[in-house]
Amino acid sequence: MIQEIKNNYKNLFEDELLEEINQVGTFKEVPEGFELIKPGSYIKSMPLIISGAIKILREDNDGDELLLYFLERGDTCAMTLSCCLGHHKSEIKAIAETDAKLIMVPIEKMEEWTTKYKSWRNFVFDSYHKRLIEAIETIDSIAFLKMDDRLLKYLKDKTKVNQDNIINNTHQEIAYDLHTSRVVISRLLKKLEQEGNVKLNRNNIEVIHI
Repeated sequence: MIQEIKNNYKNLFEDELLEEINQVGTFKEVPEGFELIKPGSYIKSMPLIISGAIKILREDNDGDELLLYFLERGDTCAMTLSCCLGHHKSEIKAIAETDAKLIMVPIEKMEEWTTKYKSWRNFVFDSYHKRLIEAIETIDSIAFLKMDDRLLKYLKDKTKVNQDNIINNTHQEIAYDLHTSRVVISRLLKKLEQEGNVKLNRNNIEVIHI
């Protein structure tokens, strides 16, 4: 496990911290679609992403979801950090966007490392900053962008984190992520296809030009 940690975090953390992560961390592989964090649950460990992508969603009282942002290799989730440090129940849902490899770090180590290692403290603050910016972008897109623009941004983000121009999501799944109806998504995707930006296949969406 130490080699995978070094491959992804050597430029961020001191050798001593890398060794501690190797000693206390738990390596975990999860398949696409696996639910890592449920709303209302207490978080006992924090994920460091080695490979793959995780999507973070917010769920309302009716069970409807809104995609907040994606996490990729070398990332962690600021909301997970906040829940861990404050011992609060999770307010988000985390689902594997792709098959992913993670290192789960026990929460009791987080405060210790924040004091002990400058690199860890910088990593935590940087994560908060990045996730805050992404959350603001999500709020801006809801407040200021039309749904067709939000869909374009969503497709761009999906192709980026998956590193593939084929999106294996149904129209209904996209509608859930964007907190809208399947009918609206299907209509907008059909418009994008007519413009030559996507190709709608039976089981996937091929992004041609966005």
